[in-house]
Amino acid sequence: MLGQLLLAASRSGLVRRSVSGFPLTRKVVDRFVAGEGAAEARNAIERLVDTGLTVTIDHLGEEVRDAHAAAGTAKAYLELLEALRPLELGARGEVSVKLSAVGQALDDGMALEHARQICEAASANGSTVTLDMEDHTTVDSTLEILRKLREDFPTTGVAIQAYLFRSEQDCRDLAVEGSRVRLVKGAYREPASVAHQGKSEVDKAYVRCLRILMAGKGYPMVATHDDRLISITELLADRFGRTVGDYEYQMLYGIRTDRQEALAGAGHTVRVYVPYGDDWYGYFMRRLAERPANVAFFLRALGGK
Repeated sequence: MLGQLLLAASRSGLVRRSVSGFPLTRKVVDRFVAGEGAAEARNAIERLVDTGLTVTIDHLGEEVRDAHAAAGTAKAYLELLEALRPLELGARGEVSVKLSAVGQALDDGMALEHARQICEAASANGSTVTLDMEDHTTVDSTLEILRKLREDFPTTGVAIQAYLFRSEQDCRDLAVEGSRVRLVKGAYREPASVAHQGKSEVDKAYVRCLRILMAGKGYPMVATHDDRLISITELLADRFGRTVGDYEYQMLYGIRTDRQEALAGAGHTVRVYVPYGDDWYGYFMRRLAERPANVAFFLRALGGK
């Protein structure tokens, strides 16, 4: 019920105006979103890179059902990558792309073409792209688009959500030479028929998927802020003969910055997921709607916990 109310609020102009003017909301958004324009995002990225971190940048927006809007999102990525080119970040500055933001709901071919344009621009920067994963109905389409992109851009990565029942097999299929997989727990409201529901079950599924990726020949990108999962990652790296540089950690912009810098200081690659764009309200409300428990998460983060 709460999730439905939050989702409805994300589409309400009246609620948007009210929430946008609420000081607490604005304070939270400013902490978790690196501004509305490419210039603000670039400034945040420079600050992060100067502290020894790497980044993956997400232009906010998803669930696009208009071809013009899909093309606009692709254009925004091309402009961002052009703005980043003088920084010569190379692999330290990749981008994350939600295929639903570039036309996936309209036509897979459209999404593929836009994603290909973004991959080309990233490649010109010496960098790459990781495809975000969305709700379970998009997984097959996303993995098929990934397969096609990797024919020309073999370093293209993808996110896998551990809480989906299918994800262990997807990890087995992806744990191959040259493959890059960002392992996340999952943040969408999925039915019990396709996904684990309890925190303990999700954590166990994450570890099973992590074990598969660490034992494989690909490049695991371990997206977690959980110290226990970080410790398990180190144990698995030792077990399977991985050294620093054979995998990386990924964390959200504005979350546990001290832990990010500590891991980077120990020699690990730590990549910060940096969202930016003027669709911050939709991003903020949908994150809450996908998992209402995120309300408590954002408030804890606001308090620095």
